Amino acid sequence: METLLELKNIQCRYDGQIAVDGLSLHVHRGELFCLLGPSGCGKTTALRAIAGFEPVSEGEIWLEDECVSRPGHTLPPEKRQLGMVFQDYALFPHLDLGDNITFGLRGQGKADKRRRADELLEMVGLQGYASRFPHELSGGQQQRVALARALAARPRMILMDEPFSNLDVELRERLSNEVRAILKEQGITGVMVTHDQHEAFAIGDRIAVMREGHLLQLDTAFNLYHEPANRFIAEFIGQGAFLCGTLLAPDSIETELGSIRGNRAYEWAPGSAVEVLLRPDDILPDAEGPITAQVVGKAFKGAETLYTLALESGTQVLSLFPSHQDHAIGDRVRIRLKVNHLVAFPLEA
Repeated sequence: METLLELKNIQCRYDGQIAVDGLSLHVHRGELFCLLGPSGCGKTTALRAIAGFEPVSEGEIWLEDECVSRPGHTLPPEKRQLGMVFQDYALFPHLDLGDNITFGLRGQGKADKRRRADELLEMVGLQGYASRFPHELSGGQQQRVALARALAARPRMILMDEPFSNLDVELRERLSNEVRAILKEQGITGVMVTHDQHEAFAIGDRIAVMREGHLLQLDTAFNLYHEPANRFIAEFIGQGAFLCGTLLAPDSIETELGSIRGNRAYEWAPGSAVEVLLRPDDILPDAEGPITAQVVGKAFKGAETLYTLALESGTQVLSLFPSHQDHAIGDRVRIRLKVNHLVAFPLEA
């Protein structure tokens, strides 16, 4: 696959502090790529460096066959042929949507600009809205217009900075899926920054998890969930609980729920104290199951209910039940394990 963007061991400083350190990655043409991490992890600084708003103190940034950033040289943002979608939409309130979308186009006549605006509004599902003003739109519609504006000049890549964070949860999820479909249909390369794993899962072909300026794991959503590289990612991605255990063999761990065998072999010495990650989908309801637990919490999610279950020891785990199996707090239920992905870490003192 052709590489469109490459970061080579970049370092960025912000207010004298290192915000990004030793970051290396590449983005393929046509790929949707996400930088994911908690607040302050350096993801927005990395995006701003890609855009040309922040210099690099070490390393290089390449767009296609051109080095656009290195120490002492930063190609200006307007020369990078990148589109930007911001968190706050950044639409001009005094311009109608057609003029907002075509604001950055130069050397085109009014008729050509209006045709381009109409084409993009149709692409984002707002055909016929060219003469409306931003205040007449909902937040989700404004963000679609912001995306259309970013695409107007046919950039080689779209950069999105927390684009859905001002929207409510339901709209955020729907718009994430819509934006992915639009960008994929057009074959547009995109890099998005977010702190929300659900957005990253909805948009990203690959996701780079960052913490304290460093890249911890670059992978698909499936692998981040089922094969986290370290304990931070195991806790940050998805839901789950850690169960203490003892390593019996490279692929077998003894726990209070019995022996768990999985798809991974560990090199620690037999007898090592470990923690096993159990996801809600590792613990299945089973009326004939060998394990009994007590319901201490529940969260209805429509087709399923997420139960917090207390084991005999008091340890709590999570389990997903079909929602028609409605248990009350205090009920005792039977469960069984089905762990296809064995994820364990050394027990921290």
